[in-house]
Amino acid sequence: MLPDRIRTFNKYVTNRITRRFANVSHGPFAIIGHIGRRSGKHYETTIMVRPTREGFLIALTYGPQVDWYRNVLATGGGTIYWHKRLYTVGKPEPMAVQTALSLFPQPEKLILRMLGIQNFVQVKSSGSEPIRA
Repeated sequence: MLPDRIRTFNKYVTNRITRRFANVSHGPFAIIGHIGRRSGKHYETTIMVRPTREGFLIALTYGPQVDWYRNVLATGGGTIYWHKRLYTVGKPEPMAVQTALSLFPQPEKLILRMLGIQNFVQVKSSGSEPIRA
């Protein structure tokens, strides 16, 4: 799990930059929309996803205590904006480390192993919806 200082820096600096990459039609960046479990407010967080047959695989690079994950668990789902399409997703389901790593290409797999990432979840998608401008 990455240190909290890096997580905080990424939350306020890196995520604002990578958010722009979620608007292109290639790459691993996506925006997960979620409702605050206490506030009821709508939030958007930049994450990296890997598409699967059923939805998306997400490496919990900061562990399972991050707000977006806890919010999606509490509300039973959210949305993922990826490659210019919006997907409705259900409750995250844990995935075994070896199973999850086998779905990543070798360079990403190596990085995830080097970082010691041990938590992966899959969210099932009910399909994409047209994006309204």
